[in-house]
Amino acid sequence: MKTDKIYLVGFMAAGKTTLAQALGRRLGWRAEDVDALIEARERRTVAEIFARDGEPYFRSVERQVIWSLLPERHAVIATGGGTFIDPENRAAINADGLSVWIDVPFEVLLNRIPADGRRPMANDRVQMALLYESRRLAYQQAQLRLDASRARAEDLVEQLVEQLE
Repeated sequence: MKTDKIYLVGFMAAGKTTLAQALGRRLGWRAEDVDALIEARERRTVAEIFARDGEPYFRSVERQVIWSLLPERHAVIATGGGTFIDPENRAAINADGLSVWIDVPFEVLLNRIPADGRRPMANDRVQMALLYESRRLAYQQAQLRLDASRARAEDLVEQLVEQLE
């Protein structure tokens, strides 16, 4: 499987950012984080954007960031948990590079997500479980799935590199 760009998709706290950085180092590619790019562009946190302007505004900025990354090559992109849910984003990502679903069981994610308000979608655990289940349908449309339930980032990087070669 040959590609010059990888998009990591999956639920919040799946480890997309950590994996993007490790994979970028391993491949000698740049690693980008969509949420970090949004925060830099907006000069405020994701939580502040959600609180002040709401999810629709956040999603519109997210789409603009995704589209701004399309010309980039030799990059690993860590998307936000909801990025791949949008059909336009999903189509652009799948046409532009290799989409990889970082699949982590919900119970594992729960243990990783701090209840400190930094993750606006995680404030209500029941709603979060419903969100997780509904998003899995979109994540399944990624071109590759990595079972990240027990694997360390380094092991996942090696699995991915093997798939690429």
